[in-house]
Amino acid sequence: MSKLKINIILFGIGNIGSTLINQIIESQEFFLESKNVDFHFPIITNSTVAFFEKEGVGYSWETNFRQLAVPFKVEDIIEFAKENEFENLIAVDATASDELVKHYNTLIKNGFNIVAVNKKANTLPIDLYKELRSDLKKYDKEFLYETSVDTGIPVLQTLRDLYYSGEKITKIRGVFSDHLSYVFNRFSAEDVSFSSVLKDASLLGLMKSTFKEDLSGNDTARKLLILAREVGKDFDFSDIQIQPFITENHLEKNGILNKEAVDKSFKITKITQAENHVLRYVGEFDFEKNKLEVKLVSEPAHSPIGQLKGSDTIFEIYTQSYAQVPIVIQSAPPCKQAISRGLITDILKVAERIRNREAVWS
Repeated sequence: MSKLKINIILFGIGNIGSTLINQIIESQEFFLESKNVDFHFPIITNSTVAFFEKEGVGYSWETNFRQLAVPFKVEDIIEFAKENEFENLIAVDATASDELVKHYNTLIKNGFNIVAVNKKANTLPIDLYKELRSDLKKYDKEFLYETSVDTGIPVLQTLRDLYYSGEKITKIRGVFSDHLSYVFNRFSAEDVSFSSVLKDASLLGLMKSTFKEDLSGNDTARKLLILAREVGKDFDFSDIQIQPFITENHLEKNGILNKEAVDKSFKITKITQAENHVLRYVGEFDFEKNKLEVKLVSEPAHSPIGQLKGSDTIFEIYTQSYAQVPIVIQSAPPCKQAISRGLITDILKVAERIRNREAVWS
């Protein structure tokens, strides 16, 4: 088996992107020995500048990036790849950018496969979502995004395997947000005010970048939409019934949290539950009702969702074959190392498919 050279064009060198570079560089010998794959990073970018290195970046990539990166457009990246006749291209989107997603189709048409942690492409309006799939098929390219709903634990792969085996899926539900898992796990288990738990979550940095997305339910809703579309449902984001747990009644006129109002509201909700129940914020797709919901629920404490601890997330998949016993996939809190390894798993899958295509045509 000949060595396969893979050129990774990395968009985003924040926590996840930088960890990805370092993990691949450090494990390069392992990938060569185990998979006979040789990874290169000829282009790495942040949101405004890019570092171009034909032979691929090395251990000194951070210094080189600071000194030599230049402003760029996606068209510059495509041109550089063509000029240097790069083959086996994988664009890795380690951002949360709305702007980059607009260029996915252009990248695909110019020979790029895509691996993404970014959710945005899979929550586009359904016509744009389908256009992207059409281009992938037309240009024979891959798009993998396991880390867009979890750290890389194979939630989407499990769902696809069930769906394409002909299994009848009846319900998908779970706690998809690690941030809100922390909030409601603590509030349910401890004698504390709800506002104090939100404050602790903020101090821990859990909600630093996605505070509004989490509190509004939008982050959970986006993940639910991705899951529903994986099993052939043509939903749009507007089809999801989102019940935010922080409402206007919990806010001052200036939009600041009214601690007294929120604490009173959630104390009542907590103490009026049935015995041995806990509060959880879930996403749920009921296939029979064809209904997508994001909502606060009271869950039996002994159930898989009720037993969550810390910032764990959980996905339950109900099927005809397993009846009322769900397939449960539970994940520990995400960290940059785990998410990066999830990206590497997707990158290796794309590399294997590239190798298989080459074998067919050789």
